[in-house]
Amino acid sequence: MNDGNRSGGGTDDDRLIPKHGGFRDLKTFQLSELIYDVTVRFCHRFVSPRSRTFDQMVQAARSGRQNIAEGSVDSATSKKIELKLTGIAKGSQQELALDFEDFLRQRELPLWAPDHPALSRFRALRCDNLHAFRVWVADEVRRAGTLQDTDRHGRPRADTDRHSPPNVRARPHSSVSVRAPSVSPLAPREVLPATLAANAALSLLNVSTYLLERQIQSLAREFERNGGFTERLYRRRSALRG
Repeated sequence: MNDGNRSGGGTDDDRLIPKHGGFRDLKTFQLSELIYDVTVRFCHRFVSPRSRTFDQMVQAARSGRQNIAEGSVDSATSKKIELKLTGIAKGSQQELALDFEDFLRQRELPLWAPDHPALSRFRALRCDNLHAFRVWVADEVRRAGTLQDTDRHGRPRADTDRHSPPNVRARPHSSVSVRAPSVSPLAPREVLPATLAANAALSLLNVSTYLLERQIQSLAREFERNGGFTERLYRRRSALRG
């Protein structure tokens, strides 16, 4: 797959084969690649490799990245396919977000609001690779460890939890325990890292799906204005005959 393919001369409106394949420059691709790396690491650490969830999450994350790339490359000859694949990428990431939410809910772990202080610190770092993501998780775990505090379940509680409103600290999905018998509990030392990683992954997914929706709208407007390869070919041949 060539991400640097370019056609020469002319504007996108008049060239037969427009610029295409520069997916590595797309913010949506960069985010989806980070989400893929984070998801693979998360699943290997916190999800049983024998579970169906493991495969579902990894495949959904990969689908998001691959469809963005393939759509960009295929845009040379089919804007319809680019639109379709970008839409599939968005759908895959929405499914992945549900899997992360399920992970938290089924283990009775908190789903944080966007303004949670730990997530605010995460966004401020603008992590763009897996190493930076892991460093943030480790820093937050150390921050929590300095407090020598636990919640009513004996689980470590970060300072951000202590000073946040109750509905942000532990926003339950249900007042009734929903832990499924097939969901293996986390080791105590893994509870906080898993909570941090899942909520940060959801934060990345929220941004990515928003940007993908904007990308889809932009592609749709471009298709309405210029048509696809067939329309451009017709205009070019008509001009040559005229």
